[in-house]
Amino acid sequence: MFNNKIILITGGTGSFGKAFVNRLVTKYKKIKKLIIFSRDEFKQYEMQKEFSVKKYPFLRYFLGDVRDYDRLRFAFKGVDYVIHAAALKQVNTAEYNPFEFINTNIIGAKNVIEASFERDVKKVIALSTDKACSPINLYGATKLCSDKLFSSANNIGGSVSTKFSVVRYGNVFSSRGSIIPLFLDQNKRREKFTLTDLSMTRFNIFMDQAIDMVEWALKNLKGSEIFVPKLKSFKVIDLIKSINLNPKIKIIGIRPGEKIHEELISNSDSRLTIDIGKYYVILPDKSYFKKYKNHKKLSESFSYNSGLKDKQLTVSQIKKLLSKNTNI
Repeated sequence: MFNNKIILITGGTGSFGKAFVNRLVTKYKKIKKLIIFSRDEFKQYEMQKEFSVKKYPFLRYFLGDVRDYDRLRFAFKGVDYVIHAAALKQVNTAEYNPFEFINTNIIGAKNVIEASFERDVKKVIALSTDKACSPINLYGATKLCSDKLFSSANNIGGSVSTKFSVVRYGNVFSSRGSIIPLFLDQNKRREKFTLTDLSMTRFNIFMDQAIDMVEWALKNLKGSEIFVPKLKSFKVIDLIKSINLNPKIKIIGIRPGEKIHEELISNSDSRLTIDIGKYYVILPDKSYFKKYKNHKKLSESFSYNSGLKDKQLTVSQIKKLLSKNTNI
């Protein structure tokens, strides 16, 4: 699908961007051009040590910010596919710097959409987060707004052929800034494990799964959908026990804007959500049902959150995953 195509990744020096670039340069040998668009000069410098233009002559490194429409417009010239991964993401930081999150996550999304139209990009996938589902913090609210912008962009008619869809998933297993590296470090230092609440649960997705989903969505999207993976979850206390069977724990309380259980599909979304096997798909309206011939409708009482016990991993299962994906 990517051979002889020009692909651009916003936020391309982030965790997803680097993993996605690695997938593309490994799997596809005839990419026309792969543009890594980001605002951090040092991260681009570091990334070029691993993915050099000399080794991969189809790579291009573009400095730029999604807030800057003119730079996006310039970068999108001739681009076939855009993966929009650029975002500000820290919940606490958003509460203290709301305008900055609005400018990047909402205005930036608007700029990506308009530049895609102007440059006649064929397909755009925007990455979302569980926090966009029934948001209770500013970060989640900005990502919900972004999701709505990308979904509604498909309503623009005329000669415009660009298709937009969204991929929504939770925390990536053992990614930078997640709780797993924190707990591993606390265990190494023989410190108490800091736990917000004994009931806390989280979804679990691996980076390879996220990339697989983006590839699949690019190939199969109709436009306007929000794709959601079927994931396992875990109790955070069970994660701690998988690292240390006799842990000392300090309960620190839930932070402002934090949920006990992550949510990927709300009860309100259920009437427009279908099951297509490997993924759930949230559709914009009922007219889209006919676009997916082989699907199963969900009950109107359906919701998809990490607190569902039949979806949760056991301590031994978590320990096995940690042994495969970390150094413990």
